[in-house]
Amino acid sequence: MAGARIKEYARTIVTELSDVFSRLDENQITSFEDRIINARRIIVIGVGREGLAARGFTMRLMHLGKDVHWVWDDTTPSLAAGDLLIAVSGCGKIGHIQYVIDKAKERGASVVVVTGDPGQKAVEYADSVLFVPAAVYLGTADVVKSIQPMGNLFEQSLFIVFDMIIMDLADTLHVSTSDMERRHRNIE
Repeated sequence: MAGARIKEYARTIVTELSDVFSRLDENQITSFEDRIINARRIIVIGVGREGLAARGFTMRLMHLGKDVHWVWDDTTPSLAAGDLLIAVSGCGKIGHIQYVIDKAKERGASVVVVTGDPGQKAVEYADSVLFVPAAVYLGTADVVKSIQPMGNLFEQSLFIVFDMIIMDLADTLHVSTSDMERRHRNIE
């Protein structure tokens, strides 16, 4: 019967997410946050459902008051020394993300790779890595396994990890919820 397994799925998925969060490396998160705090400008890249999480993170960084841009927007500025590229690459081997990482490094920008597979090529060029140890599509690392298809667990984990990082940055930077709300688009 359709729907009969939903509560069972929910219990299992919540456990999977908890297992991912318990394996996060706090030093990597601190390094990631420090790079965000100290960046002159930030550009974020990701694709697919990972890209949706990354784009949501970009929006919240803007709400924090950061000069941040989504890589595919026509108004995205150039990168230079002092800037930060945040590249979300779950499997760590997406060709066009690697191309953007290479270009950012050529221009002197710092690069953080957020990945579920830190043994891949994208990480070799990163100044910092945030490993989210969740099952990811085409990944090969030792991560939390999932009953879910493809990269669902990684993608869900990204949304929540990024939200937790925004909360921590807001506390660190003394940015209130009302400060963030004032930066929200007001022409809708």
